[in-house]
Amino acid sequence: MRKSLLVLLLWAPFAMALLPPSGQRLDPATQQAIQRFLLHNRILDSPQDLDNAPYIVAADAGRVLGASGERVHARGDLDPTQPSYGIFRRGKVYTDPQTQEWLGINADDIGTARFMMAGDLTTLAVQRVTQEVRPGDRLLRNQPPVELANLETPTATPFIQGQIIDIPKGVSQIGVLDAVTLNRGRRDGLVEGHLLTVIKAGASVRDVLTGASVTLPDERAGTLLVFRTYEKLSYGLVLSASRSLAVMDRFETARQTQ
Repeated sequence: MRKSLLVLLLWAPFAMALLPPSGQRLDPATQQAIQRFLLHNRILDSPQDLDNAPYIVAADAGRVLGASGERVHARGDLDPTQPSYGIFRRGKVYTDPQTQEWLGINADDIGTARFMMAGDLTTLAVQRVTQEVRPGDRLLRNQPPVELANLETPTATPFIQGQIIDIPKGVSQIGVLDAVTLNRGRRDGLVEGHLLTVIKAGASVRDVLTGASVTLPDERAGTLLVFRTYEKLSYGLVLSASRSLAVMDRFETARQTQ
């Protein structure tokens, strides 16, 4: 899904993707790409959010695996007025790289299913899959959409700093238009629309004359747009990068210019 995000975003003019303090809006192509990313990527603030969710028991005819187009049977509190549910599986657990505090859990996207019939076991039709559906996979309601059309950079921003801790569906190096996971969220003051400056730590080199180890100055290396916040984590989109970014690079709230 990372490739889908990249392809869609490449249609968007880079200049419009940056949100200046005046509140210029994201262009429609970028809005669509972010919403597609959020369809396939999700963080849960508590493991109970997944452990207590409805779960799939079996596919049709008692088979243990389900594929696109098949019916599956689930147990739990499913709402007939909710037309579609996301199918998820427990994924990576996020902890703070400095304090080791538990921050959240990634819900791995398996697909979507449409509610069909209620009963002791609820029947759903699998609409989309990224891999085979298994017994025990959880069913979650759709996330509320981010109001990207009205997304504006806050004019008054507290100083917040943290680290990039993951690349969803990731690679090792991060570039323009990649989405990243940040170890700060709503409790820290981050909101959708915040612009963040990415800072790469200075490399350690050896002074060829003295033989001593020298640390080069830190370097501002890119800009992130926060587009989804959770309690302790957030998603950010790389708007600009002067060099390749990486997991564990630092960020801080960007200084606004008038």
